Amino acid sequence: MVETLERATGRLPILIANAADAGRWRPDLVTVPDVLPGQGSLGGILTAVETLGAALCVAWDMPFVPAELLAALASGLPAADAVVPESDSRRGVEPLCAAYGPACGPAIRAAITRGDPRAIGFHADVRVARLPRDAVLQYGDPAVLFFNVNTPDDLARAEQLCRNRDSFR
Repeated sequence: MVETLERATGRLPILIANAADAGRWRPDLVTVPDVLPGQGSLGGILTAVETLGAALCVAWDMPFVPAELLAALASGLPAADAVVPESDSRRGVEPLCAAYGPACGPAIRAAITRGDPRAIGFHADVRVARLPRDAVLQYGDPAVLFFNVNTPDDLARAEQLCRNRDSFR
């Protein structure tokens, strides 16, 4: 994912992580802990926005997101505060693979204050643009693009997908 983000943005990404040893995971990256610990993914998005101003956020357990999709998301920020790709997930969008502008910071803090920890809980308070599913399909099958590796079984599935790249191209 580091190389993919670098191709999409032209620079190394920052790593947002709270583990005490996170700075040793990738010593070449700037590591930043959450500005509001204990807020899950929403806290990570907040940290990215407050650290960078505008941020292209990708969960690092999504190994199949291509740089071209990330660049398409980032290119939508001038016209929106958040740009999220549509998917087949229960939310209908993938907020952990999205571009966020500075206006998202106060909206995220407000969502946290009102007790809404969802990664989309602040969307009603900002201008959100969706990258339509038809556009996402240009980059591959959303079920593969946004596949998360969270368990040993997921890792085995990801390795199988890597061996058969035609399944997501």
